[in-house]
Amino acid sequence: MEHPVEAQVIDSRHLKLKKPIQNPPGSKVMITIEPAEAIAEDQSWYTLSAGGLQAAYGEDEPDYSLERIKIPNPEFQP
Repeated sequence: MEHPVEAQVIDSRHLKLKKPIQNPPGSKVMITIEPAEAIAEDQSWYTLSAGGLQAAYGEDEPDYSLERIKIPNPEFQP
């Protein structure tokens, strides 16, 4: 599965990809159209979320031993 690739609309039937894709000629692809403003807003949310995770799980976060678990999850495999 490829990662998203930015493209420029040339006309109503053609796109110019910002970078090449690995799909062979004739293969089918699915295209989702998102306005640039929506992409910028999504990026802002991703940045905010990453900052929150970094604050919650920083370098100084203590490690917790398995002995501290009161009710183990039977599906967890260390």
